[in-house]
Amino acid sequence: MIIALLDYGVGNLHSLAKALEQDGTRVDVTRDWSAALEADALVLPGVGAFSAAVESLPPDPTPIRAALRDGLPCLGICLGMQILLEDSAEGAGTGIGLIAGSVRRLEAAIVPQMGWNEVHTSDDPLFDGLDRLVTYYANSYVCEPDDADTIIARSTYGGDAIVAAVRSHNTWGVQFHPEKSSTPGRRLIRNFITAARASGRLQRSAP
Repeated sequence: MIIALLDYGVGNLHSLAKALEQDGTRVDVTRDWSAALEADALVLPGVGAFSAAVESLPPDPTPIRAALRDGLPCLGICLGMQILLEDSAEGAGTGIGLIAGSVRRLEAAIVPQMGWNEVHTSDDPLFDGLDRLVTYYANSYVCEPDDADTIIARSTYGGDAIVAAVRSHNTWGVQFHPEKSSTPGRRLIRNFITAARASGRLQRSAP
């Protein structure tokens, strides 16, 4: 199984790539969206700022939306979750637009949120075996989807109720960093890989 890990051109993706290399997967780090959409699954990492990340998108993101709506498994992490939406208060630019909504700044006395926080999950395969989930956050902005049905997990930070995870088709977004969240984070990544394998999109096997 080949997972494409998008490189926006900022930040180190080593720890995330290592976390994804499990259960026989191969990770291809790429800046080429055409190549990424040909992989068995796609991961959008959580490094950088919204404006810089969306600058890496093609001028017309319609093929990306179409691939995700057609069932390409995708996991967006932190910033990677935010670019699934339409726009952000963090900066200029337009996201992928798979999920209608915007990204807002955290409403808390201390920003950014840095550290461990409890995640209240719903019944979704991404959270299999994770009855009590505590994960690592590093964020100043959070997603506000227009459709509440896309929300599959929530957290609270400084009195601000925030969206912790979303889902649309076979695309999941998480505001926290599973690659920095110890054993629960590794389990969540394994759950994503399992769901991706079960999606019917698997094109080829890793050597």
